[in-house]
Amino acid sequence: MPAQSKAQQKAAGAALSAKRGETKVSDLQGASKEMYDSMSEDQLEDFAEGKRKGKPEHVDDKD
Repeated sequence: MPAQSKAQQKAAGAALSAKRGETKVSDLQGASKEMYDSMSEDQLEDFAEGKRKGKPEHVDDKD
């Protein structure tokens, strides 16, 4: 399931980088920290992939 917004995609990319050992886990904050703790590397790859063009910066959580 790809991200629905640019912010989700950026957070998933940061968490993926930490999962791979490319950045420090201690550098993560907020959503990226939660994603790191709760998602596998494969899930993060799926979430972070795709183009950012045409996606909104943020998505409302109100359903």
